[in-house]
Amino acid sequence: MQLDGAVCIVTGGGTGTGAACATLLASKGCRVVVNYSRSEDEAHATVRACQAAGADALAVQGNVALDADCQALAQAALTRWGRIDALVNNAGITRFAHAARLDALSAQDFHDIYDVNVVGAYQMIRACTPAMKQQGAGAVVNISSIAGTRGVGSSTAYVASKGALNAMTLALARALAPTIRVNAVCPGFIETRWHTQRFDADGYARFKSAYEANVPLATAASAVDVAETVVWLIEAARVITGELIEVDSGLHLGKV
Repeated sequence: MQLDGAVCIVTGGGTGTGAACATLLASKGCRVVVNYSRSEDEAHATVRACQAAGADALAVQGNVALDADCQALAQAALTRWGRIDALVNNAGITRFAHAARLDALSAQDFHDIYDVNVVGAYQMIRACTPAMKQQGAGAVVNISSIAGTRGVGSSTAYVASKGALNAMTLALARALAPTIRVNAVCPGFIETRWHTQRFDADGYARFKSAYEANVPLATAASAVDVAETVVWLIEAARVITGELIEVDSGLHLGKV
């Protein structure tokens, strides 16, 4: 896909991986809708970074768990630029709870996490599909996690939601072909505030050190590392669909 002049929506685009995706897309000439739910200041900072890279960008508030908000996000892109070429489903939430603590999660926790991580991604794809089909091409990248392929993560509800997102990626890659390609990126540990807010400074350092001691490449991924994979899937992977790409420094290979 030619990114210069293309239009992409990035959900959860104000911070972390979403912000990295938005700014990297903008650096290639892509016009970007930067969606946010709560991080308004950060979303506008991402828009400024996109504009500094030479591309037009727009911050749009919306909760992807609400179908009306998903439709409004798609419409914002169409109103501003008249097209939608790509979608990055990055918005995600969790509740931190050790898997062995079965009483730490309620049914509502599962519903809340699924509403954003699975239903929200589905609703965004549904909202963007008509424009992509009308243009004759489109690309979707779902930001998943090794939680969905390895069964480890911040909570069992989060693990289950990412497993569901991976299965949905495969189903929609089949259903929307040949017009729209649908892939997922499954990061391991990423150096973003997702983890820095989970731990205090010492706890974060220990967690990161333990991860890096157990992966073949001996380093954690950055948000930019993940964004580069996302952008490659949109821009260059013309014949790739239905793939779940693990960006985990080799964690899936096992301990070296």
